[in-house]
Amino acid sequence: MSFLWEQIGRRAMFGLEAERAHELGMKLLRSGVGGWFAEPDPSVDPDVLAVERFGLKFKNPLGVAAGFDKNGVAVEQLADLGFGFVEVGTVTLHPQSGNEKPRMFRLPQDRALINRLGFNNEGAAAIAERLSKIKPKCVVGVNIGKNRDVPNEEAVENFLAAFEIVHPVADYIAVNISSPNTPGLRELQKAEGLESLLLALQQRNLGLGRKPLLVKIAPDLSEQEIESIVGECVSHGVDGLIATNTTVSREGLTTQNPEQFGAGGMSGKPLELRSNTVVAHAFKYAQGKLPIVGVGGIFDAQDAFEKIRRGAGLLQAYTGFVYGGPGFAHELNAGLSRLITNAGFSSIDDAVGR
Repeated sequence: MSFLWEQIGRRAMFGLEAERAHELGMKLLRSGVGGWFAEPDPSVDPDVLAVERFGLKFKNPLGVAAGFDKNGVAVEQLADLGFGFVEVGTVTLHPQSGNEKPRMFRLPQDRALINRLGFNNEGAAAIAERLSKIKPKCVVGVNIGKNRDVPNEEAVENFLAAFEIVHPVADYIAVNISSPNTPGLRELQKAEGLESLLLALQQRNLGLGRKPLLVKIAPDLSEQEIESIVGECVSHGVDGLIATNTTVSREGLTTQNPEQFGAGGMSGKPLELRSNTVVAHAFKYAQGKLPIVGVGGIFDAQDAFEKIRRGAGLLQAYTGFVYGGPGFAHELNAGLSRLITNAGFSSIDDAVGR
């Protein structure tokens, strides 16, 4: 079926402008067409891939990264394609249309994407209502962010209001303080801003009935900054760290004149090494107290296994899924199961950080 996708599906989709192709892809997913291209491998041992993180059970470690299903319209269908979890969003308190189009670009030569979407979403209330009506077959996280027109001085209140709305429908909530496409947002990764935000969120979290809280960080951080963020997260009882968001760097691209695409965050294969480095640093400083979700440049099982060996206890993909098509999750999980077993491990847990 992967051959069918490569010869027909991807060629057709890549013939369209990137954001238009994504919109069409979401419609096809919702219709169930994606299942035509996706077949689970019956030889996979589910016990090898099953993991438990921050009190939640995942049938496998591979999730859909935030940004793919911004409005929570295809959660059930993504689970059917073999993903162990789906992170909806980024969701903001108030609806917003995002940045001016065009704002998403493919770099096929580098197996990358550049986007400056700008948290375009229907708003927390609409998305929470939609999620309340489904019975997903996987773990569902909700990624929340700050509205573009809200200054950082008012960010905590904006985050708290979104947090309260999505809390009842989320298995976990991820705090996005690392998108490069909302002005000033990455400033909240610094110690003082991060401490205020986490303190307020955790207090509200306890009042609502505690759910796992994760923080998503940028790849463009120094080791010292990573150590500081990990320390803040551990001290405030954060349940997990998502590493990483997209990068503002254009280093290592072979695509001619990448500046033609303008500003935005880059994802995909060129991000892999940078993401792996952040995962390794975060794992080192967390000392087992903070599970790491590894994101960036995962295209196949070997990429996934490398992330796990660097310290990732869960994985997320976006760009690899865009390029790999509907069969991506089933194929990656089957390959990962074989790699884990062939390396002499009996489970994902045995391989983390090894």
